[in-house]
Amino acid sequence: MNFADEYRRKLTTPEQAVAAVEPESTIALGLAMAHPPALLAALAQRLHAREIRTLVVYYTYPLAPMAETILAPELLDVLRLRPLFVGAADRALVEASGTGATIDYVPNYLHQAPRLFEEEIALDTFFVSVAPMDRSGYLSFGPSIGYSAAAARKAKRVLVEVNERMPRTFGDTMLHVSEVDAIVEHASEIPTVPPRAPGAADRIIGEAIAAHVRDGATLQLGVGGVPDAVAACLLDRKDLGIHTELFTPGMMRLVQAGVATGSRKRTHPRRHVYTIAFGDTALYEFLHDNPAMEGLPCNVTNDPAQISANDDVVSINSILEVDLFGQVNAEFLDDHEFGGVGGQHDFVRGAYRSRGGKSFLAFYSTAHGGAVSRVVPRLDCIVTDPRMDVHYLATEHGIVNLKGRSTSERSELILSIAHPKFRDDLEREAKKHQLIR
Repeated sequence: MNFADEYRRKLTTPEQAVAAVEPESTIALGLAMAHPPALLAALAQRLHAREIRTLVVYYTYPLAPMAETILAPELLDVLRLRPLFVGAADRALVEASGTGATIDYVPNYLHQAPRLFEEEIALDTFFVSVAPMDRSGYLSFGPSIGYSAAAARKAKRVLVEVNERMPRTFGDTMLHVSEVDAIVEHASEIPTVPPRAPGAADRIIGEAIAAHVRDGATLQLGVGGVPDAVAACLLDRKDLGIHTELFTPGMMRLVQAGVATGSRKRTHPRRHVYTIAFGDTALYEFLHDNPAMEGLPCNVTNDPAQISANDDVVSINSILEVDLFGQVNAEFLDDHEFGGVGGQHDFVRGAYRSRGGKSFLAFYSTAHGGAVSRVVPRLDCIVTDPRMDVHYLATEHGIVNLKGRSTSERSELILSIAHPKFRDDLEREAKKHQLIR
């Protein structure tokens, strides 16, 4: 097979590629940076022209390519949005339209997402942005792997947008030209998240958590100021490993400094495992053609059994609130879905299953400028992490370990890390619920 000839035969314009999308259709997009801007712009034209009557869209964490094309209030009569994780663009659409019914979140653990596309969701078309083809005919999913391989191989058709600026990555990141139906070439900037300096509370929490990270530990860091602050405090460690959902600039600096070597990992030794990498341009340049970086599907990176195969796994994630029973909400705010479970619960469970592993859930003790306590008497919304799974909780007022503690001991520990001005009221509620005497 002459791969270059096949590539040229499938090369087309965005408008011709999306012409294959039927008037009643179900599509999916790759994760975040894998949303193809040229294909989405052409699809938006068809939607505005009402050439498509109903379009069901499965996607994860929309960025500018979606926000500037199909995520438009005027298209909501034909769109049926099914995010697997809610992002800022989703929330903006809800605000613009005035109703939470504009999006219909699909509850999922991220490690199950590939199976959803293999067995539960019937896809007509899969859209994804990829790095240029190599001489063997392979395209690369770049920094955004997730469920892309599973969705591409189960969809009736696959439309790819080749972006010369997309980093080419190693691992299970490849899609062969023979597996795609149409190819569009379009050079565009990869969406970035500029670095943000951790705040004072981030540094306090980060330093306290970092003290629990031993030499040789394997790290998972989530999104937010606290995980970034933890990474900044680990530059004096040795032989850290990385097995994470999200690879961040903070992790990149640990690798560049020779702190994260992966030499003590039991699985994928000397490789830094991730399923999505998100950061600034320097991060994408670091990923490009870097054989130490191993991108894997999320059913591998986020499988609790795979996570726990390494020793001393330390998982660090951010949450929205916790109640006095130890139940955690990390996804629901102001009566609507704010984010999603993503991979947080996968790592909460996987880290504790690891020999010597620890899971940290971090949060500021207050919100809205100190007016609202993030420790509440009892959750009245979604429970992201059940009380049986929660290990360590951390705020700027301390760290507590809930494992092996009774309900009364747990409530007292959680009270100790609440903001002092709310503790008296919370203690009264704890007595009301018969948690303490």
